[in-house]
Amino acid sequence: MAFVEIDKQDQIMIIKLNRPERLNALSKVIREGMANAFIEYRDDKNLEVAILTGEGRGFCAGEDMKESLEVGSLASAPGKGEEIENPFMNGTLDKPVIGAINGYAMGGGFMLVEKTDLRVAVKEAIFEMSEAKRWLLGGYNHGFYANLPHPVATEMALGFRFNAQRLYEVGFINRLVEKEELLSTSIEMAEHILSLPPAARVNTIYMMREMAPKVGSNFEDLADQLHSHGDQEDRMESRRAFAEKRKPNFKGWINPEDRYNMPKLKPSK
Repeated sequence: MAFVEIDKQDQIMIIKLNRPERLNALSKVIREGMANAFIEYRDDKNLEVAILTGEGRGFCAGEDMKESLEVGSLASAPGKGEEIENPFMNGTLDKPVIGAINGYAMGGGFMLVEKTDLRVAVKEAIFEMSEAKRWLLGGYNHGFYANLPHPVATEMALGFRFNAQRLYEVGFINRLVEKEELLSTSIEMAEHILSLPPAARVNTIYMMREMAPKVGSNFEDLADQLHSHGDQEDRMESRRAFAEKRKPNFKGWINPEDRYNMPKLKPSK
């Protein structure tokens, strides 16, 4: 069984994450399969629109924490340590991707949704940017990318869950549909894109991506410092507690005074 399945329908490529018993979490096999699918999409000159979806109750549950614990480090966490080349994730893909969100989109799974150009979600879908639960800094940038109001972006950064209706209302989701309409609606959107003059399609996607909000380098520098501002063992403790279904025993800071000694934001360059 392929953990990532592809289906080509003329100029449309449907990419399906297919490990439902793990909620399509971003294990190494899922990330490798997804990377290979997007490389094929990029390189096939007949393909013009991709649809990314999942099998079962989860679109993608994010980091495969069971795998991280088996490895004994965070090297297998998406974007951490080992790198798997994926043109969709590294921003080099110049073709549009529609997200067809069939269920839970958590952590790294939320980031997959965030990378898509257009989004269709079932009404039962649940979204969470989980960084605050697993690292030493919450997902400060994701609400900013989505142009969300600051209180909503703060709620997102702190790891609160959102249902699909709420994210549809704030403009993060384009279409909200019943389960049986998910793929057909996504294909309809793909067919609309294909109905446009080719140059208009390509140029518009390029322009819209260039206009997307970007976090300033001084904020990124501060984030780098904050990611290590605290007892880093708490990162693995959060994963152990999750796997063992217990309350985590966090330490906070190795030096308690660091709680009051925050790194400073430098002026923008």
